[in-house]
Amino acid sequence: MKLTHSLALTLPLASSWAMAADLTVKFELPQLNVAEYHKPYVAAWIERPDGSVASTLSVLYDVKKRDNGGTKWVKDLRTWWRKAGRDATLPMDGVSGATRPAGMQTLTYPAARNGIDKLPAGDYKLVLEVAREAGGREVVHLPFTLPAKGKVEAKAAGKEEVGAVSLAIQ
Repeated sequence: MKLTHSLALTLPLASSWAMAADLTVKFELPQLNVAEYHKPYVAAWIERPDGSVASTLSVLYDVKKRDNGGTKWVKDLRTWWRKAGRDATLPMDGVSGATRPAGMQTLTYPAARNGIDKLPAGDYKLVLEVAREAGGREVVHLPFTLPAKGKVEAKAAGKEEVGAVSLAIQ
């Protein structure tokens, strides 16, 4: 089942800019009452208006599995996989990380990481995809516009595999 949620956010435009701020993504992974619970795999990326990937921020999966076996399930992050994952070599330096337990999670990205500070002014979406082995999958979109002037916040919520999701640029 694919669930998609969106929240629009616009910021003033400037003729030239450099993102000299951190981008922070917070999201809640609910503890699901199921017989076989696995920590979910999570992908976070920034998309351009045409749907292409501007920057992959994180791919969280079982990086400690022997012989890089955790990559087998990364394909369950179907949206990210189709847009950027097929061409990626895992683990991705500075991007790949371990799965996370249930609860609130925070991922912070410095401005210069993954070319975020090089993105031209315009409209973008932060996309968060969560998938569990023997479970469901969910995608949440948080649209925003660059340049970010001052503190920027956007919030949305998933329904099953992910709870509250927020984006902050400051």
